[in-house]
Amino acid sequence: MGQSLRVLVLVPHLRGGGAGKVATLVAGGLSKEKYEVHLGLVTEANRNFDNLPPPVIVHALGGRRVRSGAIPLVRLVRRIRPDVILSGAAHLNFLVLLLRPLFPRKTRVLVRQDVTVSSVLKFGSVPWYTSLLYRSLYRRADHVICQSHAMADDLARELRMGKERIAVLPNPVDLDQIHAVCGATGQPSAWWTGPGPHLLAVGRLAREKGFDLLLEALVTVRERFPRTDMIIAGAGPEEGALKAQCRLLGLEGVVRLPGHVQRPYIFYAGTSLFVLSSRYEGMPNALLEAAAGGLPIVATPASGGVVDLLRNRQKAWLTPEISAVSLASTLVKALEALNPGHRTHRSFSPAGAPEAWRNVP
Repeated sequence: MGQSLRVLVLVPHLRGGGAGKVATLVAGGLSKEKYEVHLGLVTEANRNFDNLPPPVIVHALGGRRVRSGAIPLVRLVRRIRPDVILSGAAHLNFLVLLLRPLFPRKTRVLVRQDVTVSSVLKFGSVPWYTSLLYRSLYRRADHVICQSHAMADDLARELRMGKERIAVLPNPVDLDQIHAVCGATGQPSAWWTGPGPHLLAVGRLAREKGFDLLLEALVTVRERFPRTDMIIAGAGPEEGALKAQCRLLGLEGVVRLPGHVQRPYIFYAGTSLFVLSSRYEGMPNALLEAAAGGLPIVATPASGGVVDLLRNRQKAWLTPEISAVSLASTLVKALEALNPGHRTHRSFSPAGAPEAWRNVP
């Protein structure tokens, strides 16, 4: 048997968010016979990582911010000399590609793009030089990984990059764990009270996720379905503003914000609809998990990948546009089409289990 390929998976941290979840699934899912897997956490200090299998070697670099992890990152790469580096968040991608001339020459660098480039440049409130960073630094990558063909086409167009250097791989999803939780017996009342309908949304509490639009839409939905309530699982900078909006709209006691939840599928039992309200997206893990868990879904056309995933699917509704009015009307339409208390069987299984990543390096 030949020598194992040494792979270094890089992510800022494992304190919530899609990048950390993807990194965990990829690192844990790569073949231990074929790969020696290292996981580099740029802004984590030493702590326990119980959700990672023992063969994964964890390096907590302890940077206060991603950019302050530059020197520890170079030292790590020079010490373990990986054959492949896989970086998994845009701001970390920029740092890794900027530092690439300091890495061993034979090290291949793959970066995972987690949002649609044109959308983040247009709507993301990013610094003016972000476009320059994308265009200058992404050319240093051996491959850029996108979650959908629509994302790949957008990236190739925006960055004038040849498609031969872009790979399309959906985010990995832990189907076994989702099905185990969804199939377990338990009382939905552990999370939901009242007759519902019950709406679930999951994501970082940030403007791009459109939760402010969803709260506005909920007011209209409750005119038709007065017992509707909602959980928004996630943490982020907009938490205070969303709680204030709930008070202003009279939704206190109707909307719960439990913070970051590592396994949001614990809420699936009893959920009437999963809602994706984003202004822009890549291919969010929360949506893939909801699809795998068999939840009916209402989503905005936040990216071409989202539209491609849900178009013509049973129990899935796309809003005509991204607005509170459009969300409200589509939610009402979906709830009217669903039988009270109905749960669909898993109508489709999103691709992207860890096995799909095994041939990437």
